[in-house]
Amino acid sequence: MKNHYLFHIQFLGFRYHGWLKQPGYKTVQAMVEKTFEFLFQHNHFKTLGCSRTDAKVSANHYVFELFTDEDIDATAFLPRFNKNLPNDIRALKIEKTTSEFNIIHAAKAKEYLYLFTHGQKNNPFCAAQVMSIDETLDLDLMRTGAAYFAGTHDFRRYCAEPKPGQNFIRTIDVCEIIPNTLFTANFFPEQTYFFRVKSNGFLRYQVRLMMGQLISLGKGESTLADLKETLSGSSDVPVRHIGPSSGLILNAVEFN
Repeated sequence: MKNHYLFHIQFLGFRYHGWLKQPGYKTVQAMVEKTFEFLFQHNHFKTLGCSRTDAKVSANHYVFELFTDEDIDATAFLPRFNKNLPNDIRALKIEKTTSEFNIIHAAKAKEYLYLFTHGQKNNPFCAAQVMSIDETLDLDLMRTGAAYFAGTHDFRRYCAEPKPGQNFIRTIDVCEIIPNTLFTANFFPEQTYFFRVKSNGFLRYQVRLMMGQLISLGKGESTLADLKETLSGSSDVPVRHIGPSSGLILNAVEFN
C-alpha cells in the first residue's frame, strides 16, 4: 500500500475491550476500521496501533498508522472522519509518513496517568474515569513508594502472563503522585489525584500492578520494604494487587 498516515486520536475506553481488534468484542480498532470502511467504501487498508490497551482503559493521546492506497487530504478528511466516529472517539490530527516509519519501534516514551480519589464514595458518573478507594490512604507514604519505581528495575513481578524469554528490565523516567489539574467535572470529588508514570515501554498490566502496590502501601497492608523487595528479581510470583482498568489513561505518546 503506497500511502502511510499517522492518526492521533482520543477515546473513552469504558465501553471498549481495549484498542486491538478481537472477535466477539467491541474494540477501538474495530470501530475505527468500520468508519474507514464506510468512508472509503472498501476494506483494502490496514491499521496498526502504537500499543495495546487493556479493556476500559482510556487515551488522551493515542496514535495509530493507516496503510492505504487512498490519497488523503488531512484538512478535508479530519472533520469527515470525526463526524462518522462514535462520540467516545475523536481524531486530533492526521500526518503523512513513510514506509520506513515503524510505529512500534519509533515510540520513545509513553506517559500514563491513573486517576483516583480516596476516603469517600464517588458519584456513580465517575465510574468510567476515576478509581474510588473508600479507605483514607497515606498519600505521603504512597509518594515515597512511587519514587522507588523510578530508574531501572526488574519488573518481572509486575507482568501478567509473560511471554517465553520476556525481558523484564524496564526504565521508569517519571513516577509520582500529584494532584489532578488536567481533568475536571462538576460530579468529580473536590480533590482527585494522578499516579503519573512515564517510560519507553511497559509490560502487560504493569502500570495497574504498580498502582495496586501503591494502594496496598497507602492502606497500610504492605511496607516500603515489601515494595522494594518486589523489584529485586528474586521471585517470579506476580504481585497480588491490581488497580481497576477504568482509572487508567494513556496521556501522551512521544516519537523519535
